[in-house]
Amino acid sequence: MPASRRRGRLTVAAAVATVALTAGLTTGCDAMNKALDCVQTADAIADSVTDLQQAVENAANDPAQVDSSLDSIDKSLRQIGDKTDDTDVNKAVDDLRKAVGNVRTAVKNGDATPDVSPVTDAAGELTKVCTP
Repeated sequence: MPASRRRGRLTVAAAVATVALTAGLTTGCDAMNKALDCVQTADAIADSVTDLQQAVENAANDPAQVDSSLDSIDKSLRQIGDKTDDTDVNKAVDDLRKAVGNVRTAVKNGDATPDVSPVTDAAGELTKVCTP
């Protein structure tokens, strides 16, 4: 085999290897970015859950604060739900949505101090599944 043909095959092989490596790195970075988005959003949800707990404690002074905290959690859940196709994350998001909905219903039905522990538990589970 002539040297120029061998060099051509080596060049093609090197190009294929470079493309494969680049694709692997891009996919790895994409997965890392999704995980980072998940962690950041879970952190924002944790802050919102803390706000919700404080809002429930102060509901007599400012009942609108509970709704605001629930809205903040809902917004973060939409963000994380749109960015992932991970089954565990989606289940944790669904569980947290359900818990938030239950608190919202309790407040709507006149409960001045609804139990937010299911929200706290679901947020903890979301944080756990988002941790890479």
